[in-house]
Amino acid sequence: MRKFLLLGGLAALVCAAASPSIPKQEYPSRRAALRKNLDGVVVLFGYAEGSDEVFAPRQESNFQYLTGWTEPGAILLVTPKEEELFLPHHNAHRELYTGRRSSAEDSDAKKLTGFDTVLPVERFETELANALSEYENLYALEGAAVRRKLQSLAPMRGIGDAQPLIAKLRERKSAAEIAAIQKATDVSIAGHRAVWKRIEPGIFEYQLAATFIYAFRDQGCEGYAYEPIVGSGPNGAILHYDANSRRMETGDLVVMDMAAECDGYASDITRTIPVSGKFTPRQRELYDIVLGAQKAGIAAVKPGVKFLDGDGSPGKAARDYIESHGKDLHGAPLGKYFTHGIGHHVGLDVHDPSINDPLAPGMVVTIEPGLYIPEEKLGIRIEDIVLVTEKGSKVLSAALPKEPEEVEKALAR
Repeated sequence: MRKFLLLGGLAALVCAAASPSIPKQEYPSRRAALRKNLDGVVVLFGYAEGSDEVFAPRQESNFQYLTGWTEPGAILLVTPKEEELFLPHHNAHRELYTGRRSSAEDSDAKKLTGFDTVLPVERFETELANALSEYENLYALEGAAVRRKLQSLAPMRGIGDAQPLIAKLRERKSAAEIAAIQKATDVSIAGHRAVWKRIEPGIFEYQLAATFIYAFRDQGCEGYAYEPIVGSGPNGAILHYDANSRRMETGDLVVMDMAAECDGYASDITRTIPVSGKFTPRQRELYDIVLGAQKAGIAAVKPGVKFLDGDGSPGKAARDYIESHGKDLHGAPLGKYFTHGIGHHVGLDVHDPSINDPLAPGMVVTIEPGLYIPEEKLGIRIEDIVLVTEKGSKVLSAALPKEPEEVEKALAR
């Protein structure tokens, strides 16, 4: 499901430093992999520093992936033969508010950035012109401002989309990336457990969200991977519900879709639990169907299969299960209440980019079937984060209970 990243508040703290979980030598390896089959020039712009020195934007994820650089105003230029990083000059007045920034004229610029060529941003136009004199194709990320800027520098060039070139690399995670995602997942599990200890009829959804936020910040993570979704009762049937304002009542189910971002990497976990501590018979019936669908989807995760649809895919396995189990209040199959896809890739972004290659070892995806039934005033979603392995899969979030008996036991007072 689509999650909405926050660019202010706690989430802004993510740009304070490069991920300590990723070895510095991994970034040049990523750029080398990009250059290997590159047939032109790639230009990426890091985030631009605005007038607000308090809440800086998050670094653009593709830029982060290829450089590990989190300071503002940088530009990356990559050709099949070389890679150059451009940095702005020092601004003494701004640095009174932000602290000292790095600049190309610093003696340690190459060591800090990991680039052999670090130049002031004023050199970018010349270096781009030199590169385009040798290569015909120019690639950049989508975005009107970026396109206008490059078109003014190369008015006769078409600009291809760089996203697929980088997404193909980002689909398969390194061991360090998997470890970072596991850390974010473990912290997220601890946050969910903290929320479960607090939940009871009469408290508000936002109180549960606040408990989760405190838990991951207390563990040293910089922000949440997306704005927490805490949907109780009828709000559980709203896929993108984010008001978190309802007071929970006896007999409600509550859908809690919450995860942390740690060292720049995201997790994504959802559990649906009974506010009173026990499922009603109908809630248990529907919950078991969603759980069965999720197990079918996870069982289908293995190298070589399609992810979203097609024979043997996790998406089809989960949907077939829901279609063949249970009925709505009118006796019709439940498939129409499963209103979204089976999941998405996860990494630097909670919705990491993908070019929809078949699943392969090192990919990290979510498996998250759900039922959303407004006439029954409930929603049920169960979501885990899953690593594709050489022979199948590993559920990275398996430590958080989801079997109904285990859920009720964990909620017992």
